[in-house]
Amino acid sequence: MSAVPEGWELHTSRKTGKDYYRNKFTGESQWEFPGGPAAGGRGDEQVRCSHILAKHNQSRRPSSWREENITRSEDEAIHIIEAHRRRIASGEMKFEDIASTESDCSSARKGGDLGFFSRGSMQKPFEDASFTLDVGEISPVISTDSGIHIILRTA
Repeated sequence: MSAVPEGWELHTSRKTGKDYYRNKFTGESQWEFPGGPAAGGRGDEQVRCSHILAKHNQSRRPSSWREENITRSEDEAIHIIEAHRRRIASGEMKFEDIASTESDCSSARKGGDLGFFSRGSMQKPFEDASFTLDVGEISPVISTDSGIHIILRTA
């Protein structure tokens, strides 16, 4: 048998003992040998997004360029992000202006811009939200191991 195409993993079913193939980007599996690289990997659909991040004391790295030791709770971070979202939706502030001064991510220096990315390169809840948004749409509040976000799809 030839090598498994890029993005696929070979597994053996515990129940049947038969080999099957799992797409490491989407998690989908199939019995048939894949006909090519897995969909959902690099080189497939890409999106461009900006985000605003509020870290909290349970974030995987509770520090940022703005604050060395973040002590706020997750609930406080959610309230902060919800307030930012309301200010943007009302037209009071622009997304990139809030991101530049309030985001706990180093992307703040670029107005929150993360550039283009493919599936498999961001934390799953962030990725799922990013790929379901229309260009120009802002996500609801999204929670990841990094903290609490809102995401703006820009391309």
